[in-house]
Parts: sequence; structure tokens; C-alpha cells
Amino acid sequence: MINQAHRISVAPMMDWTDRHCRFFHRQLTREALLYTEMVVADAVIHGARERLLGFDDSEHPVALQLGGADPGKLAEAARIGEAFGYDEINLNVGCPSDRVQSGTFGACLMKAPVLVADCVAAMKAAVKIPVTVKCRIGVDEQDPEPALDSLADGVFAAGADALWVHARKAWLEGLSPKENRDIPPLDYGRVYRLKARKKNKFIGINGGIQSLAEALTHLDHVDGAMLGRAAYHTPGILTGIDAAFYGSTAEPFDFAALIDAMADYAARHIEQGGRLGHVTRHMVGLFHGLPGARRYRQILSIEATKQGAGPQVLKAAFAEVDFGRTAEAA
Repeated sequence: MINQAHRISVAPMMDWTDRHCRFFHRQLTREALLYTEMVVADAVIHGARERLLGFDDSEHPVALQLGGADPGKLAEAARIGEAFGYDEINLNVGCPSDRVQSGTFGACLMKAPVLVADCVAAMKAAVKIPVTVKCRIGVDEQDPEPALDSLADGVFAAGADALWVHARKAWLEGLSPKENRDIPPLDYGRVYRLKARKKNKFIGINGGIQSLAEALTHLDHVDGAMLGRAAYHTPGILTGIDAAFYGSTAEPFDFAALIDAMADYAARHIEQGGRLGHVTRHMVGLFHGLPGARRYRQILSIEATKQGAGPQVLKAAFAEVDFGRTAEAA
């Protein structure tokens, strides 16, 4: 059965979607599915688990994305993630970074669909929560038609609950990870064709989606749309998700509640030995285009990063913004 509850999600993004980012995003949308950064299975098994996997209860629904290529290790890491309370385990088959290439996982696994299916089967046998996969349409010289079909056929036969597809190839040779996010052309049609062939399976799309209007257009063809950099750089767009996609009443967003929630959260983080900048670095783009936004960004970029900065700095930044224009901007 297709899970319509996850029609919109925020993509897993290395160095960005940490626990502080996810807490912030959850204040903007109660319904969208949030993803962690990719965490390597070996790190989950042998590393500092609370630091790597800990999250605030308010983040639900939240999925743990794992990296790896060993079915046994991924199964163990999935069990650990389930015990931590995650709502879903996702396998990364799309990241093209040097790190994953040296470990032969991430996008490298597009060349090994049988192994990917084995990994999914092992994780499915280990946990009761959904197991999903995020992939590319192909890598390097692969033909995206048979490459994506082969990957999809294998993971669904192994029991995968959903497949999210970044609608670009990844080039493991010749392009940097940053270039792989922009240079390979988008091919949304390839993902649409996969959905047409897999009518009873959840197929979600990712890559280059800049607005909720674009996401809504994709949902005419696939089951889910995943926002990446647009959600991070202009997080204000997340405030429209619940009304546009989940039937919530379209009411003015409560920015006063957001200010209080983020200030309280930042205070708790600082009390535990953290710094204000760990939280506020994810919030810089919130008021793009509004009166006072420039000063807001300056405070978060400069004052909030100073040693000893506290929640009052965050409140001072919010005070610079003309909230009367937010509904108009939305």
C-alpha cells in the first residue's frame, strides 16, 4: 500500500540536516517527513550513538539514512536506529562524495543492484519500521533506463517500502560532489516512467524542486516530492506544506511561537555545552525578502557565532524582522 502520509519530505543533506536543523524545520511543518544526514553503518555500530543518532521527540516523523554496503552491518545499524525511535530507515544509494567512493557505497551501489537488494532484505528482516532507498537514475556511463529499472525491481522484490529517486545521474569521475548536484541534467521524465511501471509502489522524486508549486506538479506523476536545498536556503517555504499537502487549515504562521521554541531549544543546547551558532546557522535564510531580513542575517551570521552568545541574540535577530509582511511574502 502506498503511504500518502509522506507526500512531502525534506531531503537528507550532509552537514545540513543535523538534529538542530530538523528541530527548526519541524517548527515550520508538522507533517513533512524529515531525514537525518547520512550516517555510516560502522559509525552507528561502533561510534558515539547518542551524538550520532540522538534527536528531539518533536522531530517525528523522522527517518534515519544509513550508508554502507554490508548487509549484516546495515541490519545491525537499522536495529539500533529503530531502538532509538526512528520512524524509517533509508539506504543511501545516491551520494557521490569521495568518502562513499572510497568505501564503495552511496552512488557506487547503482552498479551493484543485487547487493542493494541484499542490503534491503537484511534490513527488512531486522526491523519492523519501513525500510526505504534513495538513489540516482544512474551513474557514469550507465543507461538510466535499464539501470534504474534494475535497481527498483531488486529493492522492491526485497521488500523496500519506498524508493526516492534523485532525477540526475551521478558522475563518480570528473565531477565534485557539489557539481553532481547541478551539472548532470535533470530527467524528471525518467522517474515518471518508473512510476508508470510501478503503479502500486511508492516512488518519490528529488532534485531541483524550488517551490511547493513545483512539488505539487510532480505529485501528478509520482507519490512523493522531496525538497532539498530550497528547504534549507529558504526554509520559510516549509510553512505552507501542511495546508497545501495535508489539509491543515491555512492560518497565519505563529512566528511568536517559533521565536519562543527556538530560543528555548537554543538555551537547552547551550546548557548542555553547545553553542548558539550550532542552532542558528540553519536559520539564516528564514526571512528572505522581508524588511529587516538583512539585519536578521547579519546578527545570526556574526553575533550568534561569538563565544558566549545566548538566546537573547536570537530574539534580537527576530526583533529586526517585519512580521506583518510574512503572509504577503508567502
